[in-house]
Amino acid sequence: MLIQPIQKLEGSFSIPSDKSISHRSVMFGSLAKGTTHISNFLMGDDCLSTINCFRKLGVNITIEDDTVIVEGKGLHGLTAPDSILDCGNSGTTVRLISGILSGQDFSTTLTGDASIQKRPMKRVINPLSQMGATLEAKEDNFCPMTIHPHKLQGITYHSPVASAQVKSSILLAGLYADGPTTVVEPAISRDHTERMLSAFGATLTREAAAVTIQPCEELYATDIIVPGDISSAAFFMVAGLITPGSEIVIQNVGINPTRRGILDVLLAMGGDITCFNEKEVCGEPVCDMRVRYSKLHGTTVEGDIIPTLIDEIPAIAVAALFAEGQTVIKDAAELRVKESDRIETIYTELTKMGAHITTKPDGMIIEGGHPLHGATVESHHDHRIAMSLAIAACNAQGDSHLEHPECVSISFPNFFELLQTHSELK
Repeated sequence: MLIQPIQKLEGSFSIPSDKSISHRSVMFGSLAKGTTHISNFLMGDDCLSTINCFRKLGVNITIEDDTVIVEGKGLHGLTAPDSILDCGNSGTTVRLISGILSGQDFSTTLTGDASIQKRPMKRVINPLSQMGATLEAKEDNFCPMTIHPHKLQGITYHSPVASAQVKSSILLAGLYADGPTTVVEPAISRDHTERMLSAFGATLTREAAAVTIQPCEELYATDIIVPGDISSAAFFMVAGLITPGSEIVIQNVGINPTRRGILDVLLAMGGDITCFNEKEVCGEPVCDMRVRYSKLHGTTVEGDIIPTLIDEIPAIAVAALFAEGQTVIKDAAELRVKESDRIETIYTELTKMGAHITTKPDGMIIEGGHPLHGATVESHHDHRIAMSLAIAACNAQGDSHLEHPECVSISFPNFFELLQTHSELK
């Protein structure tokens, strides 16, 4: 795909619905009694993988425009699939469904695409095994993975990583356990699971970085309105800040406190971002954002904020290239086990364009202020890398070519359409 430099960005628009919330609404609706209507659902490849998996588990799910209707089967109503469950490219699907399947009365095998088959599963295998399930995986760590359920027991699990996927998998298994299940994290990860399970009728309590779920007799259907995904908004937030003359309004963006790290970092870098029309929708805070071109400066991103923006670090890296001074990203080793090794892919592809980046085992150091030039760059079939490279290319000198741009369909199917509609070529 040819990407040419742009003059500016302008206009108002909405971004795709939140991927994390879309996944969970289908899963929890499937486990509930009654019918759940999910409005503003993200029709991206990952979320469609979740729908397909639960259809194979016996759940009747229909799609009408951007609304998904889930006829729940109850906590114990899922049925054995007649084939392996294919989770596609979705780490959320494979890890969360592992917790659910550990509480069923049938065995199931999970797989996914080439990327999923390289992503670590031991982080859910270990706690679910401690709860009583048997999980057999390739090399004890990778999909395909077969789950043999047993009667589950409640545990207290000290997670070595702050991961919403790991936490959610354990909490979902905890619905089926014989006693309370507690997950203690080194830092608080995104809390969509806790918010939504509570809305469906589960009993959860939080104390600092520990969350406890009680065994549950039933969940009950509730309608969900999915807000816009701040992880998708991040690319246009950065584009608006680094492209001279730009002013855009991004509508209906979720700003959950466990997800808004990207906003806080860009504000700390001097970004002109104003949140307005703030409201709460189905327990999730939402706002519109006005983003104006700004002269950014470098910053340090580390510690407890990392779990709140781990998916947005590729976009932050692009912002750092256009900031004055140095930006340091630490404590982000989790980037190495995403759809690609994002530390290496950020370094490899952006340096082709003239970026000055030094990699570290858990992050990178980015020197801002060095002009970028057009180049041929590779997405590595990673949607967030593809969109980050596109935003960088829009502000480079000369044309760029992006290989394998189609992967953006995983989370942001109309990304390039929006970018073209709201920008002017130089």
